[in-house]
Amino acid sequence: MDKGYKRPTARSRELRLNATNAERRLWQQISARKIAGIRFNRQFPIGPFICDFVSRTARLVIEVDGGQHAVDVAKDQARTAYLEARGYRVIRFWNNDVMERIEGVVNEIERILETCPPPAPPINGRGD
Repeated sequence: MDKGYKRPTARSRELRLNATNAERRLWQQISARKIAGIRFNRQFPIGPFICDFVSRTARLVIEVDGGQHAVDVAKDQARTAYLEARGYRVIRFWNNDVMERIEGVVNEIERILETCPPPAPPINGRGD
């Protein structure tokens, strides 16, 4: 096994511990079902990608992007296409939007959640 490889759960844990200021700020707003009663997970793996925030019930991925994402647009487009092919809607916010206009970011997330299909009833009795 490649020594640089980390299992997705280990890498997710590492990313949660080393979250950016923007990720921490947004997490304060969306954690504990604060928006529309929807649960989000931080640094959640979907296939080969670890997404910043994911609501499995709403099938919504929220990415908080720094300046490096303006350079590698094709990589982000491929990632979005992969996630959308698996039934997720992907929305992106720039770090500075989260840091300077958090109310607008939260309002946009709420608006998008209103358009998401209602969650299917849990199969095993557990909710998301």
